[in-house]
Amino acid sequence: MKWTVLKGLAILLLGLRAVPCLAGSLGMDKALALVKVQDERQHNTGDFKATAFVKDTERGKDPTVSEVEYYRRDRQDKFLILFLAPRDQAGQGYLKIDRNLWFYDPGTGKWDRRTERERIGGTNSRRADYDEPHFIRDFDVHPLGVEPLGDYTADVISLTAKADVDVPYPIQKLWIDDKDDNILERQEYSLSGRLMRTTYYPSWIKRYSASKGADVWTPREIRIFDDLEKGDSTIILIKAMDLNPLDDAMFTKAWIEAKSR
Repeated sequence: MKWTVLKGLAILLLGLRAVPCLAGSLGMDKALALVKVQDERQHNTGDFKATAFVKDTERGKDPTVSEVEYYRRDRQDKFLILFLAPRDQAGQGYLKIDRNLWFYDPGTGKWDRRTERERIGGTNSRRADYDEPHFIRDFDVHPLGVEPLGDYTADVISLTAKADVDVPYPIQKLWIDDKDDNILERQEYSLSGRLMRTTYYPSWIKRYSASKGADVWTPREIRIFDDLEKGDSTIILIKAMDLNPLDDAMFTKAWIEAKSR
């Protein structure tokens, strides 16, 4: 009962913040279809490899830049991140198998289990920023309306986590481009309705996946802003991408340990 009441209050709060500014409305059928599109576009039945640069800024500190490689095998729900630079992070790795997330520290040679809320490499990014989305599986969908977002017209949708699902942010709000159906902005809230992070997706790229027999869409750039610690931000720039098959041995603790030596 407590979960239901809190979730209902959160939906009401988000709805009040998203009163449509344009004529027309967003119905449930279209909202569900748009959310399904996000899952389908970013899902790849084969393998996925990318190189990215991650710039992290904390208030009062010099920005830091990390280089990472990340790998996905969506059909088996496997995922890993390997840090290449800077030197003090090189060899660190994250490995996700099913819903378990593990962190490897080459300095100690130990693995530690981490939660969905883990800050990847100490940045403001989370596992979900690199992994494929599971909006339909993990969230209930609530249409909020249609409104302008800069030069765009956006369909606005609220998501609330299902009761048995553990996600970093149980309430989210999406602005989806009315023309190309890609996410433009994403806000993430605590269960009490407090805004935690705001993420922008300035551009997307699509590549044909032979294993999927269709295109795979990934953000070319992700800009994450911490709404609790004002001035803290993380920018992820994807510089290279490969959809060719990967070795089975890569998605193991042993492979990360070997790469970290």
